[in-house]
Amino acid sequence: MAFQKAVKGTALIGGGAIATVFGLSQFSQYRNKHGAFAPVQAAEAVTVPIKSDFPTREEQVLALRTAGEFDVLVIGGGATGCGCALDAVTRGLKTALLERDDFSSGTSSRSTKLIHGGVRYLQKAIMKLDFEQYKMVKEALEERANLLEIAPHLSAPLPIMLPVYKWWQLPYYWLGIKLYDMVAGSQCLKSSYVLSKSRALELFPMLRKDELVGAIVYYDGQHNDARMNLAIALTAARYGATTANYTEVLRLLKRTDPASGKERVCGVRCRDVLTGQEFDVQAKCVINATGPFTDSVRKMDDEEVPNICQPSAGVHIVMPGYYSPDNMGLLDPATSDGRVIFFLPWEKMTIAGTTDSPTDVTSHPIPTEEDINFILNEVRNYLSVDVEVRRGDVLAAWSGIRPLVTDPNSKDTQSISRNHVVTISESGLVTIAGGKWTTYRAMAKDTIDAAVQAHDLKAGSSKTIGLQLQGAEDWSPTLYIRLVQDYGLESEVAQHLAATYGDKAFEVAKIAQVTGKRWPIVGKRLVSEFPYIEAEVIYGIKEYARTAVDMISRRTRLAFLNVQAAEEALPRIVDIMAKELNWSEQKKKEEFEAAKRFLYYEMGYKVKSDQLADSSEISLVPSDIERYKKRFHMFDKDKKGFITILDVQRVLESISVQIAENTLHDILNEVDLNKNGQVELNEFLQV
Repeated sequence: MAFQKAVKGTALIGGGAIATVFGLSQFSQYRNKHGAFAPVQAAEAVTVPIKSDFPTREEQVLALRTAGEFDVLVIGGGATGCGCALDAVTRGLKTALLERDDFSSGTSSRSTKLIHGGVRYLQKAIMKLDFEQYKMVKEALEERANLLEIAPHLSAPLPIMLPVYKWWQLPYYWLGIKLYDMVAGSQCLKSSYVLSKSRALELFPMLRKDELVGAIVYYDGQHNDARMNLAIALTAARYGATTANYTEVLRLLKRTDPASGKERVCGVRCRDVLTGQEFDVQAKCVINATGPFTDSVRKMDDEEVPNICQPSAGVHIVMPGYYSPDNMGLLDPATSDGRVIFFLPWEKMTIAGTTDSPTDVTSHPIPTEEDINFILNEVRNYLSVDVEVRRGDVLAAWSGIRPLVTDPNSKDTQSISRNHVVTISESGLVTIAGGKWTTYRAMAKDTIDAAVQAHDLKAGSSKTIGLQLQGAEDWSPTLYIRLVQDYGLESEVAQHLAATYGDKAFEVAKIAQVTGKRWPIVGKRLVSEFPYIEAEVIYGIKEYARTAVDMISRRTRLAFLNVQAAEEALPRIVDIMAKELNWSEQKKKEEFEAAKRFLYYEMGYKVKSDQLADSSEISLVPSDIERYKKRFHMFDKDKKGFITILDVQRVLESISVQIAENTLHDILNEVDLNKNGQVELNEFLQV
């Protein structure tokens, strides 16, 4: 009874606020309901023909060198840069895009994997009566609906639970979530609802029971961020954009405008990172969409320009799937230091994050032990005491750099904007900075609108609303069944391929190798516990992958799911890529070492081994420690900081000793004190 009274009482507590937001939303809701066919009309208005396939990387680089002057040249292959390229090319503009690393190699692959408006931003908008913040949430919710529509194979709605532990919080949070639904209007994914304590525990049995009052469930979107970014890039390429990864901009080219006498940006000098060759690319308009590296490109234009980027590091960790239900996320709305933590199922694992702390701009951000432990402690606060949250259960960890900006056009240049900012320098360089993953399309639209106006380009309005991305056209939720029936793939592998490549999954299935087994007929896995198959490496090369890191982190997501599994898959991945790309033995070794460094530093190996070594008390004299360390390193030849079953098998083979694999698993399980599938140095010394 008290539970029902609390919820009903909310109507009285928050009536005024609801009325305010309701008024703000009326026009948007009317427009959405009466303009339901707008997305279809925008997509159908594209007159640029789309190719059945995209060119090879070599053809793209050749086009950069020989195609003459481009209308638009975009620097940066993240979500915003690729969005700009797609927006420009579908307006009929001759478009090029350069990325010095791989598509989505930076922040765009290291997100929370949510497509959302931002519940906390709406809270701030209402509490501070900040209309700009409200507009940002409204725009993000509109873009959320569009993104779920144009790439349904890569995205889906996700229910997220907000547990409530104090009675007074129930009406407060219920009001906030209902306002979130209301701002979304007709594009609300599904109406939020209140759960009793017993029902909340039924849906999220890992939840802490003590003092739990109930819970509120609301809906946002979730996606595979790196694959979504790649889909945008590949779609732009199919529409005719000349896109090239591993092509670094060295400097901006300028010429004097005869009419004004001022210098104007007219292209770039760039270098093919893979071959070392340098060449110029001419363009009427150059767009800087480099995220955290915004200021470095702006300083190529003007060394005296003040910085506008305020980089912030966000760390995430991945834990086993049993930490969360298969289809229910969790939101901690008020952590111990006032931040927000999400706890979400993703790719059959569990993501927890994120942190928010100032950082330096770097191409290789590294997660810190302090941030990992902060997230683990917050997770412990919300999970049942029956669930032991262990440091050893962190299977991967990464840090992404948010490119928060101060608006140079604002009077208050110290205030950090959560929205995006488009600026145009005196020499004509267009810069897009800030924003969030969900609003990449709106950011791209605003950027190309500004570029068209500033450079007098001949182009119409944006046509990307409702424009389907690579793989979406003939995708359906049951497509994977055809893959099983037509090709003899495992059901889990078929579901993965359909959810990763959409209607292009058949192209991957066609090149899948025969297993030699009764079932599955085709599809050799790269590693037994994940559905990634060898054919994806070959197809990944077609999708412009050129390094082993590209393959383990962005074409597949192994590095983000389990660094140990990624390391085990590396030898086979390198072998396949070497055969396809004609690598020498030296090149194979370099790729293998580079990928291991990536896993060790950027995906959480190092902090884990450091923490274990520093925190353990070993009752051995120094001479014994050194002796046993040498024995440990005999097994750990790769200097990973731990021993796996593969390491043990390798040593046993070298001394011609054979032990059954099941027996080896039992032995290692006894030594593996934190039960994470690997034996660290401190565990070895303790035993």
